Amino acid sequence: MTTTYTLSAITIYPVKSLAGINATRWPVTETGFQYDRKWMLIDTNGHFLSQRTLPRMALIKTALTNDALLLSAPGMAELSLPLMPSSGEIITTQIWKDHCDAQSVSADADQWLSHFLDTDCRLVYQSDDSIRPVDPNYGLASDRASFSDGFPFLIVSENSLASLNRAMQLDLPMMRFRPNLVIAGCPEYAEDSWREIRIGGIDFRLPKPCSRCAVPTIDPETAKLGKEPLATLNRIRKWNNKVYFGQNALHNQCGELSVGDTVVVKTTGARQPPLY
Repeated sequence: MTTTYTLSAITIYPVKSLAGINATRWPVTETGFQYDRKWMLIDTNGHFLSQRTLPRMALIKTALTNDALLLSAPGMAELSLPLMPSSGEIITTQIWKDHCDAQSVSADADQWLSHFLDTDCRLVYQSDDSIRPVDPNYGLASDRASFSDGFPFLIVSENSLASLNRAMQLDLPMMRFRPNLVIAGCPEYAEDSWREIRIGGIDFRLPKPCSRCAVPTIDPETAKLGKEPLATLNRIRKWNNKVYFGQNALHNQCGELSVGDTVVVKTTGARQPPLY
């Protein structure tokens, strides 16, 4: 019998590690959701920046119009940037072990972000001709990623978060975990055993669970750090000295996804991580 669930939320993160945008429907391109992690902040050495070292990044909101990326933050005038930046300097950047070319956006953007974050940084953009392959240990030669940590999509189920919140005796929102796709109706941590699923008209492979860093401990409204959810994840979701929550995913087709799309589980396997 085919098992079906529902896509209950879509979130796009235009700038890596800044606030995301909820959508009811969104195009899927070669590297994932359109405009998802197409921009990134780098330091003076070209290394990517994230909330791991700069929690105030959580306070920068993003929005998209037909022709602009908008950034806003407390005490700052809104910054409008073109969706298709004109040709800028090509910079070699580093995301974990990956090195990839990126394009500078503008001196105004660099100044705006450096001022708010109180650190020298630059905003860069991934042009369509900049190819970043997915780790061949987990993907196909044709798989591509934007400036995400390594995969185009992150999937979390509503009931997994509900179970974690019960264990913590808290009510943390899903945004703490920064998924692109939220699934409703499945049992808690059911996604740990999914290998192939279909959402709407797009097929996904789930090759690897998502190991979690300190970012979910940052309150996105205040940028303050806490102990949860890492304290509880260390107790109930730890394997090989890492903690896991959610599943990374790769897509087989481009197209469009909509909230309410049917989620069909096509293939299952041993749980990743093997906790139960």
